[in-house]
Amino acid sequence: MTASAQHPPAAPGGALPTLDVDRSDPGARAWLQEAVRRVQADANRTADTHLLRFPLPERWGIDLYLKDESTHPTGSLKHRLARSLFLYGLCNGWIRPGKPVIEASSGSTAVSEAYFADLIGVPFIAVMPRTTSREKTRLIEFHGGTCHLVDDPRTVYEVSARLAEETGGHYMDQFTYAERATDWRGNNNIAESIYHQLRRERYPRPAWIVATAGTGGTSATIARYVRYLQYDTRVCVADPENSCFFAGWESGDADVVCDSASRIEGIGRPRMEPSFLPATIDRMMKVPDAASVAAVRALERAIGRKAGGSTGTGLWSALKIVAEMAASGSTGSVVTLICDPGDRYLDKYYSDDWLAEQGLDIGPYAAHLDGFLATGHWDC
Repeated sequence: MTASAQHPPAAPGGALPTLDVDRSDPGARAWLQEAVRRVQADANRTADTHLLRFPLPERWGIDLYLKDESTHPTGSLKHRLARSLFLYGLCNGWIRPGKPVIEASSGSTAVSEAYFADLIGVPFIAVMPRTTSREKTRLIEFHGGTCHLVDDPRTVYEVSARLAEETGGHYMDQFTYAERATDWRGNNNIAESIYHQLRRERYPRPAWIVATAGTGGTSATIARYVRYLQYDTRVCVADPENSCFFAGWESGDADVVCDSASRIEGIGRPRMEPSFLPATIDRMMKVPDAASVAAVRALERAIGRKAGGSTGTGLWSALKIVAEMAASGSTGSVVTLICDPGDRYLDKYYSDDWLAEQGLDIGPYAAHLDGFLATGHWDC
């Protein structure tokens, strides 16, 4: 290092002057304050969602609830995540006026991020697998976003980073920042909302909360909140086929990968994502995709609501836990999530033609669920 790099030129009399660089921009600060206000105003209007009961025989002494995240303005659990990611990016100085936000997504996060990008007036580009449902791409474009589709789902990360570099924009990178952008101690996050809504129920502290993992941010938020408040609730993560989370959690291998793309949109990943925190999870289940679809169709028969395939993955695992509790004579409550609405997947999970194309036979799983709900016996 040269002397001039170490020290500024001496002032008259030998004294060193004060270095002073002011990069503040009143216009940019005003834009930032307005952007943060708009995102926080959305939270004020829309942060809470309903907690629905799934009908179970009264004699079991077990209550099953579904946190209905499909009622957010963008129709999914990812609305909370997108809001947190935008606040995180804005307050870190990463999201700037006129510069695009780019995201790697399987669809729902991109829909929500397109909404928030439109809310604050910046461009948005979603990098997604070409197999993403047509309804999701329509919703992204409805909110003013652009869809950049790739043939190999494993390339969404590098393509997103490249587009950010080429455009001078910000790669949001939900898979890295989901767990750190969310305030897991409270602030009406999903975990705090669940406990608040259960406070007048007969079992206000659930025995189990079942989540599914795309980024891992939701399970990390719930598990951390449970530990922080010193509750006895245990957290289970349900993983679909063609995802590495279960194998990585079971083996402790952070480098495990999966070569095939998940058929259950929104969950399951080809690599262990940084936001998935295995040490916070009490239990994991690997759920067959056919079981996920059977469960989401059983949900419609039970409460008259269609939901996405990831909801079925979580519901299958939650019902298995209910069966174990019933068999042991335990009472209590179990909570899982409605992650997004089924109208996004009419050409997939509600299409018998799609099931046939995928080689999925949901018949045995549907019969099993019907038998379980009638008799209380879980034989699968």
